[in-house]
Amino acid sequence: MKKISVYLVDDHSLFREGLKMLLSNLDYIDKIYEAENGRQFIDGLRKNYVDIALIDIEMPLMNGIQAAQQAKIIVPGIKLIALSLYSDENYYLSMIEAGACGFLLKNSNFHEVEKAIKDVYEDKSYISIEILNNILKHPQKPVSNSNIEELTEREIEILLLICKGLTNNEIADRLILSKRTVDKHRENLLLKTQSKNTANLVVYAIKSGYLQI
Repeated sequence: MKKISVYLVDDHSLFREGLKMLLSNLDYIDKIYEAENGRQFIDGLRKNYVDIALIDIEMPLMNGIQAAQQAKIIVPGIKLIALSLYSDENYYLSMIEAGACGFLLKNSNFHEVEKAIKDVYEDKSYISIEILNNILKHPQKPVSNSNIEELTEREIEILLLICKGLTNNEIADRLILSKRTVDKHRENLLLKTQSKNTANLVVYAIKSGYLQI
């Protein structure tokens, strides 16, 4: 794996220092920068290019949502992973719209942190199952949208399972389908909903009323 640089943005110094120590042991991590708030992060980002930033949602001076929006302007290709507590659930949708493609609980184990970093670096999305279980409630009747092609019942079923964090293999097993069939349904979902990744599918599901925060 190519060496990558990371920015840790969190107002708790002990959390940053602990995560920095663990990340520094990974051979593919090159440089690690730190910031204690969004404003400091944005100032530093203008001087130090990074591949990935792990950003706390709630911070003083400039919160994670504002920082994410500005970071994508300064470095459009930067990958953003939101760090959150259970109490932050009202901000998830805004972070996705701001450009975040990864979501982690701050008490996640390091194996999950490492997986999130690898996934988002490879242009995938990573959303902690625990986070999905906290922000996604029961299915609701979808709101009509003339700009989006109507989903089939099977596509809705698969969309809900995707939002719960299931992989294509797990969905195939759950619905007794071939993985190839699920792959095709996921492809159709991305096209029909005009989504680029799983995070965008979650946004669509929430906004359309299939899932409710």
